[in-house]
Amino acid sequence: MKYQTQKIALAYFLVAMALFAVQVSLGLVLGWIYVDGNFLSEILPFNIGRMLHTNSLIVWLLLGFFGAAYYLIPEESEREIYSPKLAYLQLAIFVLGTAGVVVTYFFNLFEGNFLLGKQGREFLEQPTWVKAGIVVAALIFLFNVSMTVLSGKKTAITNILLLGLWGLALLFLFAFVNPSNLALDKMYWWYVVHLWVEGTWELVMASILAYLMLKLTGVDREVVEKWLYVIVAAALFSGILGTGHHYYWIGTPGYWQWIGSIFSSLEVVPFFAMMAFAFVMVWKGRRDHPNKAALLWSLGCATLAFFGAGVWGFLHTLHGVNYYTHGTQITAAHGHLAFFGAYVSLNLAIISYAMPILKGRDPYNQVLNMASFWLMSGGMVFMTFTLTFAGTVQTHLQRVNGEAFMDVQDQLWIFFAMRFGSGVAVVLGALLFIYAVLVPRKEIIEPGPVEQDRIRHDPDHMAAE
Repeated sequence: MKYQTQKIALAYFLVAMALFAVQVSLGLVLGWIYVDGNFLSEILPFNIGRMLHTNSLIVWLLLGFFGAAYYLIPEESEREIYSPKLAYLQLAIFVLGTAGVVVTYFFNLFEGNFLLGKQGREFLEQPTWVKAGIVVAALIFLFNVSMTVLSGKKTAITNILLLGLWGLALLFLFAFVNPSNLALDKMYWWYVVHLWVEGTWELVMASILAYLMLKLTGVDREVVEKWLYVIVAAALFSGILGTGHHYYWIGTPGYWQWIGSIFSSLEVVPFFAMMAFAFVMVWKGRRDHPNKAALLWSLGCATLAFFGAGVWGFLHTLHGVNYYTHGTQITAAHGHLAFFGAYVSLNLAIISYAMPILKGRDPYNQVLNMASFWLMSGGMVFMTFTLTFAGTVQTHLQRVNGEAFMDVQDQLWIFFAMRFGSGVAVVLGALLFIYAVLVPRKEIIEPGPVEQDRIRHDPDHMAAE
């Protein structure tokens, strides 16, 4: 570890992994409710469980991004983080807000209260005071990392990372806009939801992936930066107007059907570019890095993001197709694989890379870590296929034949049962990953003085040395 303030990332990663365990466990419970509709219906109603499942996903991914930023920015800027105290204050605000959200959701406190009660908007259900806390935490974070970058070396990786993080924070302000007109409400709502996951988050993803490729493969920085600029340009060009694929059926003018269809079809391009980038970097790389698990997660991230966000997104993005598939299990198939590939795998990649260095160790438990990759990825891919088949059957029976919604749900039971089985694999893989990262092997051979000095000053030393 070259810079002491990189240690800040450890606290963020620990909280993120705790929420990761909560998120996948809740997902498993919700998966069983699809099989047995009355399961925990009085203790944990489905709508509350779903809110906690999606909200914990968003929060732990954000904490992973923040941790990644606190880890890589000192190395890229060649400066310590401006204020470690502010970084820990930011984390405390997020933890407090998360606790407040859980209590508010479970007990439905202050129902109808604008400031203290939960809101009725999907993914943005947080009480207003929690949203305000998120804004304060985001401002603290942006001030902290921006001051660090501005006082140090500027690189393409930090510039694009900051662009994505600033965009992420600014777009969240639309969460406070809640007009009474439902069409306008949905337009502003998608400014947050779509322009996060298919806009600013892609910039964060590209910059972190570029950093990992730089460290793991040893490819020249100039090559990495050229790829990075192309990926970011493609992401912004397609993603901004690609928001139109959410405007098909919410009351906006008809021209959005063509704008959305054309530009969202192009959203496949940046994800394909990221996949090509990752594999070309490994192919051209001259470094035999010892952290094979981090490399596997990085390649898996790029590959699964292409199929989940790119291919499965394209399957139902054209307005003529979306007219029938909108709101079916095909949407769930796309959402699960896209989030897992693009953002979950990215966070697990940077955690796999950074944790051994933060602990002052050579990479450890790599077999367990890589086993968790195949278990989680295999489970998620199988889940995607089961939901895709369920959505196809649902579209035909419900949208073409006109059968009743609940009658169709009964006929999808077999797919939901298989989805639950794949969910078990994902949860086991997640727990295995957390164990592999947090519990180093017991037999530790202490390095000598020369090796200690090398680890301290060059954590990315080549295995061949």
